[in-house]
Amino acid sequence: MVDMSGLEFTPPKYAQIVRTLQERIEDGTYPVGEKLPSETRLVREFGAGRSTVVRALQILSMQGWIEREHGRGSFVKGVPHQAVERSHAGASAFEAPENSKSDQIVCAGRMSVPATIAETIGLPENAPAIMRRRLVLVDDEPSELVTLWFPLDVAEGTDLGDPTPISIGAREHIQRVKQLRPSLVFERLSARLATDEENELLGLEKGTPVLGIVARIVDTSGEVLAVAEVVLPGDLHELEDSYSAV
Repeated sequence: MVDMSGLEFTPPKYAQIVRTLQERIEDGTYPVGEKLPSETRLVREFGAGRSTVVRALQILSMQGWIEREHGRGSFVKGVPHQAVERSHAGASAFEAPENSKSDQIVCAGRMSVPATIAETIGLPENAPAIMRRRLVLVDDEPSELVTLWFPLDVAEGTDLGDPTPISIGAREHIQRVKQLRPSLVFERLSARLATDEENELLGLEKGTPVLGIVARIVDTSGEVLAVAEVVLPGDLHELEDSYSAV
């Protein structure tokens, strides 16, 4: 697998700590009401500086996973309701089952990585990777375009390069076949004009704005499992969220 340790988009240490502690709360390793290990113990466990550990705990506190009490430590509050309900487009594209009635597989197989994806996936431009593109239909009309990119070693031995729909979704397929599990998703959103190919596939007029979402999905060691590209026509979609201002 590609060594990501020297690349600038390796998950920051604090983000790795955040996700690890979230997983332990989710799986019951740290039950509700239990006191988390001390900052000193977390520093030793993760091999991180104290400021990095403190930053991770502050993020968990702001998100509602834990409660920090001065002089006593950090205590588990549980999985925040918002964390359960919120759905991010990049992660959803990676997880969503493919339905032969509502998904049209545009192409799947070995492709050259374009410049727009190369750095995100951690490969040189034009290096080979497995690409899987599907058009999502709503009431038989194009609604979004989803493209998944996989490093060759991740896709090896899987059906990711096969044009047949994967009914369980890419995430579960990779977990079943390769025992690879995602840990973090880094997602960015931009507004832009659709490309000619996107206009054709989505049935858009030239000059139509779209929301472009690119998500890098990594495992606990920071290795890239997949990159998800989602293109949403601006006149069909809007993104809405709510969160605490505290």
